[in-house]
This record gives sequence, structure tokens and C-alpha cells, in this order.
Amino acid sequence: MTKNMRYSQFKDLKISKLGFGTMRLPLRADGSVDEETVFTMVDEALAGGVNYFDTAWPYHQGMSETVLGRALAKHDRKTFFVADKYPGHQIAERYEPDRIFERQLEKTGLSYFDFYLLHNVYEKSIDVYTDGQWKIMDYFFEQRRKGRIRHLGFSTHARPDTLRGFIRRYGQEMEFCQIQMNYLDWTLQDARAKYEMLTAAGIPVFVMEPLRGGKLADIRGEDRELMKQMRPNDSCAAWAFRWLEQFDNVAVILSGMSDRRQLSDNLRTFSSGTPLADSEKVFLFSLAEKMKDSLPCTGCRYCTDGCPAGLDIPMLIKLLNELHAGPDATMTPMMQMEALPEDKRPSACLSCGLCARICPQKINIPEAMKELQAVYEKAPKWSDLCRARASAQK
Repeated sequence: MTKNMRYSQFKDLKISKLGFGTMRLPLRADGSVDEETVFTMVDEALAGGVNYFDTAWPYHQGMSETVLGRALAKHDRKTFFVADKYPGHQIAERYEPDRIFERQLEKTGLSYFDFYLLHNVYEKSIDVYTDGQWKIMDYFFEQRRKGRIRHLGFSTHARPDTLRGFIRRYGQEMEFCQIQMNYLDWTLQDARAKYEMLTAAGIPVFVMEPLRGGKLADIRGEDRELMKQMRPNDSCAAWAFRWLEQFDNVAVILSGMSDRRQLSDNLRTFSSGTPLADSEKVFLFSLAEKMKDSLPCTGCRYCTDGCPAGLDIPMLIKLLNELHAGPDATMTPMMQMEALPEDKRPSACLSCGLCARICPQKINIPEAMKELQAVYEKAPKWSDLCRARASAQK
């Protein structure tokens, strides 16, 4: 297998641009992780030059760490980097960083983690991470001092203002940040603002969801035909990866590969091919606009001035637009909704119509609030998912 992998320089480390994500591992018919296929894929990834492997406590009901550890056990520890995460974003009665961290080392069979992240620092979890009673930050700073964590960072689905506050407080301690970034979320989920903020702070960006849960790997119809005409040797997934490679501050692009075919395609993409031309980037942005199916809110905030309920209407419409982008977009807006106080959710809308009458875009805002609330009520709650995952791991 060819080994022309592209690499990034992270401090004194040479890290593969393609990272092996383990949130979507291959499964058997009964839903369990197909360990034999995972072992083969890890061998092939290493042979192809991949040296960065990302896992987390909740992935695959706690089995991701164990399976990855077994897959890497036969390889020289100096040939790969492992990233794991502390689940402070999960709702729990107690937060025990020492117990979780020791268990993670045991599950992976490692004596240290090359990279370690605070998992999803966002509006509802930031108080957990910074709460002095749990001593989460102090504990992981200490593990880094001891060399059991070589590089400490965080992942986030937070809004830009929340991210900005966290950087102000802990930016000097955070060595990297993992964000959701792709050509659809560049505008839809404010990835541009987050990327530029992190770059200005000197924090390298590691990318998650480059394919938006597979959405960007499955372009259909005439758009797919156009992509094939312009780049006969590139898959739809390759287009998304090549778009990300234009950003100098992107160190690693994680891909959750579920089969050997996806791995093979990704190895080819990150080992050969040419960057996107400006005209091809324009094409991707036009494709993203078609995917959004969004309400034309410009964020002018005329609607908020007279809202008797004091709702942040542009922010709520933005969450609804994210949901319009497809079922794979549900997680982040649902987390954001649940983080809001009860009186700031769309259910607090009085349907008075003052906002709609003043909206320059003529959006029927009360109907949009009803739609958003209806989706929220039907969707799985983030807190319930966290409790279910915690229960499965006991």
C-alpha cells in the first residue's frame, strides 16, 4: 500500500492529516462492533500512513476505547497517537475525572494519552468543567504535568460567544480544539467564526464531522454528475476533504470510517490529488445553499426589540434552519435548545405577531417558533441520551 500520506506539524509531532475516528465503527448484524474488521482497518490505516486515532468514553456504548486499544496493541507505541475525551458534557449526578481517566487508560491498554480533550464544552457543560467542586480542569492539568496526557485540548459544539468566553479563561492552557467544520456548516453552524476565533488565539483546529454524518458523501442527482465531470477521480467525500485542506490552521481531519471501502477512498484522497480550484469552491458553496432549505433570516434583530417574551428569535430561527438541513443535523440544535432556560425556548412565544409585522424578510416567525417547538418535543433529549449511555457503561 502506498504511503504518501499528507502530514501536519503539531509542535514537535508529525501527524497525519487524516485522523481515524471511532464513533462509527463497522458493526455486526446484532449491532455489536465488528472487531475483526476494525483490526484489519487499523492495520491498513497505519500501513497507509495514518497515525492519529480518536476515541471517546461514550462511543459505541463504551466499547470504542476497548476495541481501539486491542486493535493497536500489536503495533509499536511510537508509531501512533491516541486521543480520548473526558465526558463532562454528559448529565450526571457526580463528575469523577480521576475514576474515568484511570478506566480509560485501562480500557485502551495505554499508560498515557497523546491527546486528551474536554468533550463538548458548550452552553450546558461549561459550568460542569469550570465548577470547582469537581476539580476537572485542575485534575487534567496535573495529568499533563505528569506526562500521562501529552497534549490537552477540547471539543465544542458551542455558539461563538460561549467559545469566546472559554478561550478568554482557558485559552493559554488549551493546545488544540476540535470543531464541526465542513462546507455546509461553514455558515450554517458558524464554523467560520469558530475557526477564525481559534486561529486568532493560536489554537490549532482538529476537524470533526467533515462529511456531516455522511450527508456530504452522498450527493445525488445532477450535482453528483457535475462533481464527477469536474473531478472524475474524486468521490463526493473527497470533495469535502479537499475543501478543508485549504485552511492552514487545520491540523487533523477526522473521518469516522465504517468499512474498508471508505478507508481506501480516504487514503487515496489524502495521499494524492490536487487542491480545489476557486470555481470548484464556489460550486460547493452553491451546493450548500441548496441543502439549507432555510428561512431567510439576516439577523437584523428588529424582531427582538419588541418581543414581549424576550426571545432571541434570530438564534432560534438559526436552530430551525439547522434542523432543516436533515436528520443528521439534529444533535447540535437539540443540545442548544435544552441548554436554554424554559422561558427562552420557542414554547414561550406568545404568537402576538409583533415580530412578523416588523420582519424585513416577511418571515412568519410565530409559525417558525411552533415548528421548532414541535420538533424539539418529538426529538430525543440530550439529557436522556446521556443517562442511557451512562447506564449502559456501568
